[in-house]
Formats: sequence, structure tokens, C-alpha cells
Amino acid sequence: MAQSLVGQDSGSTAAVTVIKRALELESESRYPQALVCYQEGIDLLLQVLKGTKDVTKKCNLRKRISEYMDRAENIKKYLDQEKEAGKYHKQIKIEENATGFSYESLFQEYLNETVTEVWIEDPYIRHTHQLYNFLRFCEMLVKRPCKIKTIHLLTSLDEGSGKEQQSSGLEEIRESLRNHGVQLELEYSSLIHDREIRFNNGWMIKIGRGLDYFKKPQSRFSLGYCDFDLRPCHETTVDIFHNKHTKKI
Repeated sequence: MAQSLVGQDSGSTAAVTVIKRALELESESRYPQALVCYQEGIDLLLQVLKGTKDVTKKCNLRKRISEYMDRAENIKKYLDQEKEAGKYHKQIKIEENATGFSYESLFQEYLNETVTEVWIEDPYIRHTHQLYNFLRFCEMLVKRPCKIKTIHLLTSLDEGSGKEQQSSGLEEIRESLRNHGVQLELEYSSLIHDREIRFNNGWMIKIGRGLDYFKKPQSRFSLGYCDFDLRPCHETTVDIFHNKHTKKI
């Protein structure tokens, strides 16, 4: 049992809680979440180990840490096999008014130095706030560790009064990206409905509301106006897959 791993020391409470949660998640076959909890729990246990002087407790801690490291490694191997087979699937449900779901928070885990090309399919990159959403997404992509060279955007054309704004806004984004050595390829279609993002390292993300899942800020000077982690969200679902061979949209 997780409770027995370090006794009743107050400093071990957090470690016990996290490891207990990891065991529960593993038993429910929720492996990606379990892996995160194991990694966090192991870090906490290592901190407890450093502050423990009792030889018996040290021995017990090392044994437990080794056990949880083995479990975490087995889960990681399993997930890697699932990714290789193209069977990986993780789902995140964003509740109404939830915070902490900026683009960085959602996507950073799947971005590394191998990401050089991105395909985005989103029918609603039209209005000012949607253009800003796309711009923020592009800003994230050009930061390290990514080495983005090309961004492909497939969206629908605004046939109304916002057509000129959409066109000029995307052209300004394209010019700004070009200044950072990134090519923006634009394509319009009146038939698209799906919302999908693909990275050339195999990751694919489907968001029910596309990039437009943030609520309008209360004012220009309210928290969340600049930092999207503090911006309340609309309810939506994020599905994350991994395909060994990512196809273009």
C-alpha cells in the first residue's frame, strides 16, 4: 500500500497522495495520467529520502522508489509501443470556465526539436479574436525547442464584411512569420468542418472548438487578457493521438 511507504511523517503526505493516485490511475488503465503521477511522486519521494536519517526508513524508501520507477518505466514502454502502432489516444475534457489551458499548457508536451512542419485545419480563423488566437499559436510554435519551417493553414473564407480583415490579418501574420524564417501556406475551403492540428513528429490534436475555446475577457485590463492560462474557457474536449506516419491535411 502507498500509505506504508514512508510512515506517517508529515513531509511524506504529498508523496503518498500522488503515488496513491498513480496506482489508482494505473488500475483504471489510464496510463498517460498514471505516468505523470508516478514521475511526480518519485520526485517527491527522492526529496523525502534526502531528508531522512533513519537507516531503516532510507532502505524502505529506496525499495519503494525502485518499485515505482519500474512501474513508470513499464508504462512508458507500453505507451511508446502504442504510439509506434498508431493506437495512442489521450482525452482531455475542459470544463466550462476552467483555467490553465493555454496553448502552451496543452501542446508543449508534444513539441520538440523534431517539429519542423505543422498542419492546421480550422474553419473559423476569421474574426479579430480568432486571428489573435492563431497568432498566439504561431508564437508558441516559433519558440524553442521547435525548429518550425512551414505552417499550413486550411480555413474557410469569410464571405461577409470581415473578408478584408481576415485577408489582411493573415497576410500580416504571414509576413511576420517570414521574418522569423517560417513559411505560412494558406488554403481556403468552404467545405471543411473538422478541427485538427498535426505535427510532423506524429502527434495529432483534435479540439472540439478548434483554437477558439477561450472566453472573451471581462476587460482589456482583466487577468487572462494577456496570459491565456488565466483566461476562462468554453467547455470542449481535446483528443490527442499519435500516428507513426503523419499525413498532410
